[in-house]
Amino acid sequence: MHYRWSDIAPEQVNASTIRRYVTGDRVTVARFELAGGGVVPRHSHENEQVTCVLSGALKFTFDGQEIVARAGDVVQIPSWLEHEVHVLEDALVIDVFSPLRQDWIDKTDNYFRAPGRGR
Repeated sequence: MHYRWSDIAPEQVNASTIRRYVTGDRVTVARFELAGGGVVPRHSHENEQVTCVLSGALKFTFDGQEIVARAGDVVQIPSWLEHEVHVLEDALVIDVFSPLRQDWIDKTDNYFRAPGRGR
């Protein structure tokens, strides 16, 4: 299969997050546009996550540590590890998840969609 990000309908997940994603049999790849000041609230999921920061800056909090990731950085988050992200400045991010994000397909990712989330 071949996809072009510009052909995938953007989803306004919350006030500060636009998401596009492609799902295969075992993996989900997502492109996030994140507005500075936004927050991805503390959560965990069964999916291993690899985040590639293309532009901007994010502060990840997990396992008792804080990591500031900027353009060119990659952050790996193991399955079930609670984590939170603060968007320090407008950012463009590619996330890879395995297994696939069934909660996104089912629209049950309520931790992210809840009113007041984001900014």
